[in-house]
Amino acid sequence: MTALVLVGMSVTDVDRRDDLLAAAAPRGATVAFLQMGDPSLSLELTRLGDLGVSAITLVGVDLGPLAPAHSWLRRVAGHWFRERAGRRPALDIATRLITSLDDLDAALSDCKPISGTEPGLTSAAWEDVSGHRRQVLICRGPRCTARGGEETMRALVLGLMEAGLGDNDVLATHTGCQFPCNQAPVVSVQPDDVWYGDVDPAAARAIVTGHLVGGSPLESHRLPR
Repeated sequence: MTALVLVGMSVTDVDRRDDLLAAAAPRGATVAFLQMGDPSLSLELTRLGDLGVSAITLVGVDLGPLAPAHSWLRRVAGHWFRERAGRRPALDIATRLITSLDDLDAALSDCKPISGTEPGLTSAAWEDVSGHRRQVLICRGPRCTARGGEETMRALVLGLMEAGLGDNDVLATHTGCQFPCNQAPVVSVQPDDVWYGDVDPAAARAIVTGHLVGGSPLESHRLPR
């Protein structure tokens, strides 16, 4: 028995779960996620392994901006393979991420096996908390996502990059629901304790230039505290 798993790489792919499931169904495939979604890749691999599946093929899916590199799919799969107790299925991974579900068949024509010798989940570069002065929390809860949270995230992160602000300046973090859902999309900035609502892409860029670069909160979208 063999299995095919489509692996959503980014938060955007979690939001588009229904699209992944629709693409998976005709092929008898399942869906898993690298981050922010259930089932996680590790849990799905364990479920299939426990069912006695002899071989599993993984295809990474990147339907939105700012997904982790393909190497992370190999790292996580390799970690699972090394840690798997008992019988391990053969594990193959498509050599590239697909950015359109129409590319699935082409991706399946070029796969490489996981050996367990892949790089691990740790590195000296990831040992310490970054030196950031501020952390921006971008809500990706259901209401914020439905009201344009993906576009807000894209504009904010790209704005930080264009301003030359890295993780040692501003740490941008996806979150679940931050609660004032009527104000979606919601963004908060800590430790400033500044909360923003109705943050469309234009407001996101204004938050970057005015608050995160200039130090002055964007009053037009600031929520009362």
